[in-house]
Amino acid sequence: MNLTEVAIVLSRPGESGNVGAVCRAMMNMGLSRLRIVPTGGAEPDRAVIAARAVHAAGIWEKAEFFPSLEAALAGCATAIGVTRRPGRRRKAHSLNPRETAAFLARRPGPAALVFGNERTGLEDAELELCNMAAHIPADEAFPSLNLSHAVQVFCYELRLELGPGGTRGFHGWVPLGQERLDALARSVTDSLESLGFYRQPGRAEQEHFFRDLFARAGVTQREAEYLAGIFEKAARLGKKMSSEQ
Repeated sequence: MNLTEVAIVLSRPGESGNVGAVCRAMMNMGLSRLRIVPTGGAEPDRAVIAARAVHAAGIWEKAEFFPSLEAALAGCATAIGVTRRPGRRRKAHSLNPRETAAFLARRPGPAALVFGNERTGLEDAELELCNMAAHIPADEAFPSLNLSHAVQVFCYELRLELGPGGTRGFHGWVPLGQERLDALARSVTDSLESLGFYRQPGRAEQEHFFRDLFARAGVTQREAEYLAGIFEKAARLGKKMSSEQ
């Protein structure tokens, strides 16, 4: 992976000034792909954004806008949500910025780093759309960072790892994007459900588990077809054995 394959995704940013400062932080470190999921409220103040971006207004001009976070992540092989709030349903593991950059350096792209609203951060449903979580190990007495400062920290580590002198590109496999990962996870859990595996609630949670597992593994389309075939065959054999009893 290289810097051009990493997108910074802002979900529901509330302050135009922060968006401009994010553009400056990105350009400082050589990142250029900005994706935004608007709040649905007032239009962003372009003058404020340009003033805070200084000479990085071009990143704002080329920013991509999406109606939902799911749409913004659709083509990404890996989506990492940045959050300081742990919890049972907020991913089992969380990487710090240096670990995040090192992880992405060994992966094929494209990838997304997702940042939530300045006041509320990423909601549970938004983090569920991501495959992994990341955090900045700030002081517990005051752990909340300004949005652009948080983006700057991650962009700095990404530049050290993926920029000049770091890992340059990836010439291995091409992993699935989020839509195909979701389809593979559904296929696996469909097969399990046909065997009566989900007599108790829990399918949705396992579907997320499989999707995130497959994303971290960088599963390709061919591997996905092979995996789906294994589970489908197991389901057919299970039904056959059941009918013969």
